[in-house]
Amino acid sequence: MAKAIVNGLGIGYDLVGDGDRTWVLTLGGRFTRRTPGVPELAAALATPGNRVLLWDRPNSGESDLCFAGGSEPRMQADTLAALLTELDLGPAVLAGATVGSHVSLLTAAYHPQVAAGLAVWWVSGGVPGLTILANAYYTASVTAAWTTGMEAVAALPEWGPSFAANARNRQRLLAQDRAEFVATLQRWMAAFSARPGEVIPGLPDDVARSVRVPALVLRSGASDPFHPRAVSEALAAALPQARLAEPPWGDREYLERQADMARAGSLFVRWPLLAPVLTSWAADTLT
Repeated sequence: MAKAIVNGLGIGYDLVGDGDRTWVLTLGGRFTRRTPGVPELAAALATPGNRVLLWDRPNSGESDLCFAGGSEPRMQADTLAALLTELDLGPAVLAGATVGSHVSLLTAAYHPQVAAGLAVWWVSGGVPGLTILANAYYTASVTAAWTTGMEAVAALPEWGPSFAANARNRQRLLAQDRAEFVATLQRWMAAFSARPGEVIPGLPDDVARSVRVPALVLRSGASDPFHPRAVSEALAAALPQARLAEPPWGDREYLERQADMARAGSLFVRWPLLAPVLTSWAADTLT
């Protein structure tokens, strides 16, 4: 296990390959960098000339918990920029899915010095998708802290994997001031609200238009209410150097992976199919 200290946080990471071009894979949820399908995509991308950074965002996997900042994706974007700088790996191709697409976009927008390109898929958005995200991430913890206290938050199953992977995290959670913790998570919930002028929460459209690196946006399935097709198309239209492309799977891919989650143990088992799409785009577009 490799770990770096950035912005006062311990961040777990793996570096695959030894080429000059760095890719970063960023997930959503509380999934770790070793979720099935993710290391396999990293291995497929780490062809000669390429290396891949896998990392656990704060509040996932082996990395430290952190409850600060205006939104969780922005805090994680700031952490990613600091990690790339600390490891001397930038500028990098920032690749991500679900909320990891938000983190990648925010990193490129607010820390352009670490970004060489963007590649995003399963882009979260839309009123239902963002409302579900805010609820999934924060409602149980806000309710437990508000009605009982931080011990009740620590007892929630959603934090168990983080405690198991990082022995410091339970104490970090218990040390939070309850009122401040509730205020932070309510602020983070509100940050996921759909609002005019922001295809991606926290990324005003005029800021998105300032992102000048080449970008690949894979079109979401028309059947997917969590990552609406219209959001992926609007994002591609907003980014000045974006290419909108079809993904290497059918329209119902996300829904099928979600339905198969109990058996497969991961939403990402077919992500290695992305490698030819990503590497072909990079060869055509990136210098």
